[in-house]
Amino acid sequence: MAHHDIITPIDDARARSWRVGDTVTLNGTLFGIRDATLIHMFDHGRRPRFDLAGHAVIHTAPNVVRVPPSAEHPAGYRPACIGTTTSARMERFTRPLLRDHGVRMIIGKGGLLEDSQAAFAEYGGVYLAIVGGAAALETTWIEAIEDVDMDDLHPESLWRFRVAGFGPLTVAMDCHGNSLYRDVRSAAEARRAQALSLLDQAVGG
Repeated sequence: MAHHDIITPIDDARARSWRVGDTVTLNGTLFGIRDATLIHMFDHGRRPRFDLAGHAVIHTAPNVVRVPPSAEHPAGYRPACIGTTTSARMERFTRPLLRDHGVRMIIGKGGLLEDSQAAFAEYGGVYLAIVGGAAALETTWIEAIEDVDMDDLHPESLWRFRVAGFGPLTVAMDCHGNSLYRDVRSAAEARRAQALSLLDQAVGG
């Protein structure tokens, strides 16, 4: 296992060098995205004005405070609490994000499913897991909200954050077919089978 301290964006070769269990800390640009954003992009053909190639997106609809634009708050928003939502319901958007927009890292909680795993292998990408309930900590890693697109969908806008020391995040799904979620599920099923076998023996005895 290795730790990777990176400045975004990255290329697919960099993403392909990471393995499940590695950790990653992000610096530079991070994009916030969520259900409505993705639906408008891929179901309604709405093209974002940001270049997402090589970047990370995080599944979030942040709590923000509208403030006068300034050097500190260039987009006119101050981050209040920026947490991460469950990723699985956005499963169908992983492939087009990687294929059509060049996204290389998806950050969320709870993991993604098999088509996402296949898309990571095909295009060179990873899923980075963050601990649920860590929104207060995540917010401290965000230096500024630099810009916002599709703000008519607020708070499920397309956010461009400037981040420093965002992490460490765990590589939970890589482009080599490895998944921490599958490993944990397999281990849990094996323990369940063992527990049921011991229970049968005790009852039978």
